[in-house]
Amino acid sequence: MSINAINGLDSYNTIFDNNTAEITTDNTAAFDNLFNSAIEMYKETDSLQNAAEQAEIDFSLGYATSTHDLAIAQQKANISLQYTVKVTNKFLEAYKELMNMQI
Repeated sequence: MSINAINGLDSYNTIFDNNTAEITTDNTAAFDNLFNSAIEMYKETDSLQNAAEQAEIDFSLGYATSTHDLAIAQQKANISLQYTVKVTNKFLEAYKELMNMQI
């Protein structure tokens, strides 16, 4: 049994050694993007809640007769609210964990 050497690694090393770049992140921009995303999520949830409430009012006053549209608006608002609450809870758990870390 003979073991042959792997040929061609020199060209592989020269290709990838020359293309290494240092990756830097701007923490302020990263936090800014995360914070703006959270604000947009809350705004979207609020608008869906308002749309569901308006659909209920329209249905109760007789302006809308489609129970399907009412159910869809309510379900969208419910799912959006559940998602927002879960994301908020996970964020708070992560924050508490960071605050409890010993330095």
